[in-house]
Amino acid sequence: MSGSNSSPRGDGPAPARPMSHDEPLTMTVHSLPTAGEGTVRAAAATRAGRWKMLLLFLVSASPVIASYVTYYVIRPEGRRNYGELIEPQRPLPPLVGIDAQGREVPLPSLAHQWLFISVADSACDAQCEQHLYWQRQLREALGKDKDRLDWVWLRTGARPLPERLRPALQTATVLWVDEAQLATWLQPAPGARLSDHLYVVDPMGHWMMRFPAQADPSKILRDLERLMRASSSWDRPGRP
Repeated sequence: MSGSNSSPRGDGPAPARPMSHDEPLTMTVHSLPTAGEGTVRAAAATRAGRWKMLLLFLVSASPVIASYVTYYVIRPEGRRNYGELIEPQRPLPPLVGIDAQGREVPLPSLAHQWLFISVADSACDAQCEQHLYWQRQLREALGKDKDRLDWVWLRTGARPLPERLRPALQTATVLWVDEAQLATWLQPAPGARLSDHLYVVDPMGHWMMRFPAQADPSKILRDLERLMRASSSWDRPGRP
């Protein structure tokens, strides 16, 4: 039997040793991923999120895409558009027009409706009046689809709107715009003037068609009816 000053037995618990203030505090952390593993996981999550967003966009945009494929690509034999298709299409520019009450109206705010546009000096000569008449009559001829088409006169030149024209323009969108700025967006055919044509902008805000100078209104109507049919599955009257 050992004396009182002997060491403890090897099979007994060792007494706790007080921690010295000079010794560092250490911790052990288990199961933390390495920097490489974290980066790989983050990249995978980002790719998965992008694929989900792409699929969601394709599902929501599929009616629009289908209607455009139908109109521009799948053309039955004998079918020809009268208006010239604009390639590439040009979005509504960030220009500001002035309405008859003197209020500023950004052109992009006209989107989400089909737009049937004429351009002419505010004095409005015989050609201008003829275009305005056709715009009104052809819109009415669309019947139930007329509320999906806005007829628009983009005025240039002098600011005041002639009083003689006001009664005939109650259902039109009439905006004064700077002609030089407008010419950076709409373009006439070679050898023609900007005011010689009628133009079509789709509900997504893209200029997509230009009718020829001295156009045949019956052929314009045929194209407008086709556009209304091609977009009937997704386009609705009014703006959101």
